[in-house]
Amino acid sequence: MVKVVNKYEVVIIINTAIGEEEVATLVEKFKSLIASAGTIDKADEWGKRRLAYPINDLNEGYYLLVDFSSEASLPKELERVLKITDGILRSMIIRKDEDSTVTVE
Repeated sequence: MVKVVNKYEVVIIINTAIGEEEVATLVEKFKSLIASAGTIDKADEWGKRRLAYPINDLNEGYYLLVDFSSEASLPKELERVLKITDGILRSMIIRKDEDSTVTVE
């Protein structure tokens, strides 16, 4: 069976008002979710940063950037989980260019 693996990038902004321990828990939760069905190529924790504009009257957020490779089903599941998780201010998942697609047999 042929398996098509694409490269993706996700940026997650976590509400810092929930506390440092909860932020660390959410970071590990999403890293392990990605690693369970894909491969993490690079994970950058940018840390606490000022937002470009207020979101829900908040001015700061904890940024996490993860580059990963997976089948097309993982980003859909990841987006679903991000939307229902308390403490997530914003997130964006993008697929990198077509040249990054790998077919595994």
